[in-house]
Amino acid sequence: MITRLLLVLPVLLLPLAAYAQSVPESREQVQLSFSPVVKKVAPAVVSIYAKKTVTRSAGNPFMNDPFFAPFFRNGFPGGRMRKQVENALGSGVILDPDGLVVTNAHVARNADEITVVLTDGREFEADVALVDEASDLAILRIHDKTGAVLPFVSLKPSEALEVGDLVLAVGNPFGVGQTVTSGIVSAQGRSSLDINDFNFFIQTDAAINPGNSGGPLVALDGGVVGINTAIYSRDGGSLGIGFAIPSEMVASVIAAEKAGVSARTQAGGIVRPWLGVSVQTVTADIADSLGLARPQGALIASIHPASPLLKADIKVGDIVLSVAGKTVRDPAEMKFRMATVPMGQSAVFEILRQGARTTHNVLAMAPPDDPPRRETVLKGAHILKGVTLANLNPAVAIELGMPEEDGGVVILKIPSRSPAAQFLSPGDLLLEINGIKMTGPGDAEKVLSTSQRGLSALISSGGRTRRLVIR
Repeated sequence: MITRLLLVLPVLLLPLAAYAQSVPESREQVQLSFSPVVKKVAPAVVSIYAKKTVTRSAGNPFMNDPFFAPFFRNGFPGGRMRKQVENALGSGVILDPDGLVVTNAHVARNADEITVVLTDGREFEADVALVDEASDLAILRIHDKTGAVLPFVSLKPSEALEVGDLVLAVGNPFGVGQTVTSGIVSAQGRSSLDINDFNFFIQTDAAINPGNSGGPLVALDGGVVGINTAIYSRDGGSLGIGFAIPSEMVASVIAAEKAGVSARTQAGGIVRPWLGVSVQTVTADIADSLGLARPQGALIASIHPASPLLKADIKVGDIVLSVAGKTVRDPAEMKFRMATVPMGQSAVFEILRQGARTTHNVLAMAPPDDPPRRETVLKGAHILKGVTLANLNPAVAIELGMPEEDGGVVILKIPSRSPAAQFLSPGDLLLEINGIKMTGPGDAEKVLSTSQRGLSALISSGGRTRRLVIR
């Protein structure tokens, strides 16, 4: 009863004139509907059925236990492995009459077969053209030798959205069939998440459920403003908090695919502009000490010697206020804004330094592969046989999704059945082996080829240093 009263009380308190204006005054107002938008967009929204072959341990209970499984991610010693086929369901949207489909990377990842089903019942096989793990986006290309006409819709800048705008989410939740839900934009530039490498999302309360992944978030003029990718949920169902990847990021992935980047030529996804800095959020205390009216921007904490920001005369202690004319609220937004700048072009950074605002042209450049990585596969009769090592540089660090260190020897690859896979992972840094400091992959080769005793290695993993001793 109290809840019901609280719900109706604001209406009872409305002035009579305001209440009268909230009542539809004509037949046309009564018949207002989203159906024209849905009719425009729905034919281009597809269901995606992906078959994936996965390898699981046969007859070992530890492999499927949530606690023990991470310790045996590459198999249980002596255990049997069994391959089985899993089916995954997602959604997507056709954004080009040539059959270009955008969906989530986690829908298309490692798929052996992909079938795209349109709302009119037509089915097409599709190839994975590009998977970009960093943004959680994938591009599919529909196979069609009949010359069929495919429906499609267009992207619209998400910058045109405002909090409170109505939006629609279209997809195939739980496999029940194409479903349309409506809601509003709850927030723009939501960055306090850990969904992809950029963490910059449109938040909406339009109901999004499993199966909606990869489907479009649509403005009321029919433009696609985002790709639905995740929800906040305690039980797997919608709680009214969903997240979509902004259309600007989608456009950058499409542009890369059309420029020739493919699943074959760029296994790790798209090479994006490199910043070469570490940044921190501007807190209320920092803002107050610098005379800012409110906390905003990204504070430069350190700069790599090869960073394009350093070359543009940006220094440690500067605060980035905007990139390419877009206000920067936090470090995630700075990273997102630069990621959408085409390679070779420059973006204008507005900087606050000692109370003065200045602008700097920052070049969008790839992370340098310097010093040379010198990939080396270790050989010999030792525990690290088959492990691939390399010098750590900015390009390697980004490929591995790890912080950009000052250098060192990093593990690039480990054979899946290698004994080393039980205690080492790609991205681990080898600091020393048997008391010898590692300055390059050659050092590891030399020490392991001449050592007659076991292995004693100092390893940095996830920011923590540990010693591995094998007799």
